[in-house]
This record gives sequence, C-alpha cells and structure tokens, in this order.
Amino acid sequence: MSDQRLLQVVLPGVVAPEGLELRYGTVPPAGRGQVVVGVEATGVSFAEQQMRRGRYYDQPAFPFVPGYDLVGRVLATGEGVDPALAGRRVAALVKIGGWASHVALDAADVVPVPDGLTPAEAETVVLNGITAWQMLHRLARVRAGQTVLVHGASGGVGSVLVQLARAAGASVIGTASARNHDELRGLGAVPVDYREGDVPARVRELAPGGVDAVFDHVGGRSVVDSWRLLAPGGVLVAYGSASTRDDSGSRTWPVLRVLARTWAWNALPNGHRAHFYSIWAGRILRKDAFRARLRADLTAVFGAVARGDVIARVAAELPLTDAAVALRLAESGTVSGKVVLVP
Repeated sequence: MSDQRLLQVVLPGVVAPEGLELRYGTVPPAGRGQVVVGVEATGVSFAEQQMRRGRYYDQPAFPFVPGYDLVGRVLATGEGVDPALAGRRVAALVKIGGWASHVALDAADVVPVPDGLTPAEAETVVLNGITAWQMLHRLARVRAGQTVLVHGASGGVGSVLVQLARAAGASVIGTASARNHDELRGLGAVPVDYREGDVPARVRELAPGGVDAVFDHVGGRSVVDSWRLLAPGGVLVAYGSASTRDDSGSRTWPVLRVLARTWAWNALPNGHRAHFYSIWAGRILRKDAFRARLRADLTAVFGAVARGDVIARVAAELPLTDAAVALRLAESGTVSGKVVLVP
C-alpha cells in the first residue's frame, strides 16, 4: 500500500455541505488485531445530515471524518489476524470515519459480504438493514398475521422495515409523501400521506383495533400518537427525533424526552411496551455479545437481499470528492434509496 494515498472528507464544524473539506495523508498501518480496508462504498445517512448541523446527539467534537458505515476490501492484516481475510470484501458499522479511501478497523468488527452483491448494494443495507432487522425481530418480534405501522416508509430504514415486515408475513401501513405511494404499494404496503389530513385517524380506519407495532423516527408529537395507536399488547419502537433536525438548542434533549416517555409508558398497566432503539446499545458493557449480534443480524439482512426479500436501493453513486453534492442530494428529499460515495 506504499504507493496509495489516504483521502478523507472532514466535517470542520456546523457548515453548509460545501464547507466539507478534503484531507490527504498516509494510509494507516494495520495494528495488532486490525485490518486495513480499502473502502469501495460508504453511505450518506440521516446521521451525517444531523452531524453537519451539530444535531446528532452523541457526535464527537469538530473537526472529524463522518461516515457511519462502509463496504470494502481488506488490503492488509495486522498481528493476530487471520491472513486469509486479505482480499475479502467486508462491511463495517463505524459511526464516524467511513468517508475515506482507507480505514483501519478491528478485525472483530468486520462482517463478510456475500458474493453477488455489489459494494453499493451491500452498503445500502449495513446501517439501515441492521437497524430495521433489530427493531423488527429483536424488539417488536413481529409475527405473521400482525399489522405494523412504519413512519417514513419510503426512507432508508423505513423501506427496509416495510420489506422485512412483509417477508415476515405482516401487513404494513406506511406513512410517506404522495409521490412515493406507488412505490410503497409495489412493496406491499398501504400508504398514508403524512402531509395531508389526520394521520392517526386514517390509521385507525385501516386498523380499527390498533396496530401491533409502530416504528417511529419522527419524535415529538408523532411518538405520542404512535403510542395511542397500539393494539392491546402492541409495541412502540422509537428510534430518533427527525422532527427536531433543524431546531436550535440542546441536541440531546429531544432524545432524552423520547427516552423518558418510553420509561413512563412502560410503567403503565396497559399491556403495551415501548422501546427507544439505539444501534449501539450494549457495545461498552457487553462488547463480544454486541459484535456477535451485529454480525448475525447483518448476515441475516444480506441473506434477505440475496433471496429478494429486500431490494437494495441505490439512489446515486458519486465520487468521494463530491461528498458535498451527495449530501445536498440526500438532504433534498427527492431521491428514493441511499446516496452512496465511491472512493
């Protein structure tokens, strides 16, 4: 790798997308227990959109390299790592650092990508796929014959949730803007326009007895309505506060408010359950278990893509040097699927 050069996209502070900076340097070596991955695809997710505004609840201090997940080839292995990993295509969840040409990672944190998936296709279901799978199967435990409500059903996580729920035999109601309704119908969901009319009333018309699970990334008033739409024994999974993306003030308070509500609701004797989902839950206290769970769940998602249960939707592939354009495109709300950066 001596002839290769490291390229990173740096987020220097709260800036417009055009304020992103490019930084060049030396490719890092593989330390003990590590691999160096030549990145083939990294994504633009809602997390980076929030980080650009300084609104992601536990983002590091500026400046830093964003990039929540990546797919690439193992170029070098460090001491204590199986040399057979070299040349393998792998995926990793990193939270930050993915917007780069090369990344040094703990070997225990990479997951093999099966043959048959392009790097861009695999990338679309790393963060989004793990999130959807764990919320659906580990928290809500959705079963065949149940009815679920997915907010933001045309988004990155939402669209995977819809497809995984349908594959599990559940009926799906999905909120989305009108322009995405035909696409949702094609995935087998019943669309509801979140911009028009009374959304809770419309959901009650479709599911008079309530829904068995709600997946809510909106926060604020939406999460309260979601709780009230549950059927007896139903489960609410909240996993964000998108409605406060452009707010000023504390970036942690909206998340803490949703978390407090779930604790309070779980104390009520009404048979409902509420969860606030974090993909990083258990990472510090039970690191080995966290890694095993992530590996198993991402492998299951890759299997769902291979079977055709989930369509890997690539909205656009852009060079890493065009990260500003990619971020603008992802934030525009005009694309369907994930915007992918290709070093």
